[in-house]
Amino acid sequence: MITKERKAQIVKEFGASPTDTGKPEVQIALLTAHIEDLSKHCEINKKDHHSRRGLIMLVSKRKTLLSYLASRDIQRYRSIVATLGLRK
Repeated sequence: MITKERKAQIVKEFGASPTDTGKPEVQIALLTAHIEDLSKHCEINKKDHHSRRGLIMLVSKRKTLLSYLASRDIQRYRSIVATLGLRK
């Protein structure tokens, strides 16, 4: 679970203002943090298929946002991918 402080830190880092949660970069960063937490949970609890389904849905949503950002502004896409370390 992402704490309020961690979420505020992510929004401050990637958003234009501390309350700007609508930018795709902010949404992608928040999803990435949530995916990392849920991945750790799924590694520990291998039979928790409900959480695994949620994880797959979050990854799909992040992929959709990344493709949207790539189609709109490739420089912003490249910077967010490099910052979060998504592609190798």
